[in-house]
Amino acid sequence: MPGLLLNRAILLIAAAAALFAAGCKKDEVKPDSAAPAASAEPVQPTAYTCCNFHYSGDWINDGNYAQLPMIPAGTPIRLKSIDRYIAYVEIEGRKYRLGLDYGRTAETTEQWANKLIVKDDPKARLAAWSPAVRKAIQGGQVMPGMTKEQVIMSLGYPMTNENPRLDAPYWRYWWSSWG
Repeated sequence: MPGLLLNRAILLIAAAAALFAAGCKKDEVKPDSAAPAASAEPVQPTAYTCCNFHYSGDWINDGNYAQLPMIPAGTPIRLKSIDRYIAYVEIEGRKYRLGLDYGRTAETTEQWANKLIVKDDPKARLAAWSPAVRKAIQGGQVMPGMTKEQVIMSLGYPMTNENPRLDAPYWRYWWSSWG
């Protein structure tokens, strides 16, 4: 008799478990369609290079030496982070480091990066200038009669340690680290 009661108890428990499992419909649970999918990186607004950048490998510094290869003004750029005197950026899918080597006493890395990385594409301003000025800027050159804005777009900002004021009558630029 005790074995019969035990068998009935097991049978009742099994039946209850089967009914419980059958009562739960897993396919009716739907994800909340209103919830946005999480992304790995926050979406950043598009930004552009203010001016022509000259680089060596992945290094772009405030000397912006004209003898080096050039990234044109108006190229899309994404600021990834800033650490001390280096701003880490991505330009056309490639990682670069913007190094504030010379102007550290005149401005912070954030101030310098904010001059170089702009919200408005400078190509629109470039298109409004004469063909001769456009050609000079696209070649990283200057010519007589250019405005300071045009010189900056072509050569970049002058090093702040040697040119602390943009309203000075002239600026000093370097062709290479040797002069």
